[in-house]
Amino acid sequence: MSGKKRAEIKPGLRVKIVLKQDQRTGKLTEGVVKDILTNSPDHPHGIKVRLQDGQVGRVKEIIPE
Repeated sequence: MSGKKRAEIKPGLRVKIVLKQDQRTGKLTEGVVKDILTNSPDHPHGIKVRLQDGQVGRVKEIIPE
């Protein structure tokens, strides 16, 4: 699962996101989804989320349970 569809992402899900400042390098940050910030059903660059630690970025990978 790539994280480009809003329906795939739920609060409490473990994901890897790319932060705004890491978009050039592509460095991924791992965390747990707190809020989904993207309203559209899908987004080509990944759904924007807020992690439980407050960091905001676009989902690049969903980590399987």
